Amino acid sequence: MARSRRIAPASSRGTGRNRHGRGLRSAVTGPHLPMMNTRIDFFDTTVASTAEYLRSVWPNELADAVFEIGALPYGANGKPGTADTGVERWRILGDRIILYRVPIERLAHLHRDDEAHRRMLIESCVFRAVAEYLGKDPWDLAPEGFRHF
Repeated sequence: MARSRRIAPASSRGTGRNRHGRGLRSAVTGPHLPMMNTRIDFFDTTVASTAEYLRSVWPNELADAVFEIGALPYGANGKPGTADTGVERWRILGDRIILYRVPIERLAHLHRDDEAHRRMLIESCVFRAVAEYLGKDPWDLAPEGFRHF
């Protein structure tokens, strides 16, 4: 015997309920605690703020540059792979600067694994990728940023 399919009226769509009739899920932390920050959010925020800083220092040179974040570098065969010299941390394709999150985070050997050192690692990779894009030395990208005396 065939089952009849229950079709919801069109007016009930978009009311914030899923197909089982329950409401939408809330945050794991609840309404009274701040949202959890994940490693992906931290990486995205750090790349975005560093790219914004570098765009403010080099507005003409980085006007057409597009910053993208990828999980893993892909080889010529379309599968995750390594370059001849090791695993790529970033790749420059025309005006695209692609930073690979997993190699940057996982293959780093930080002497202190805390938020500040992880941020410095990500920022240094963004600086080195932009330096390769511009054909400059990474230390030349923000020369005034290192004169604190």
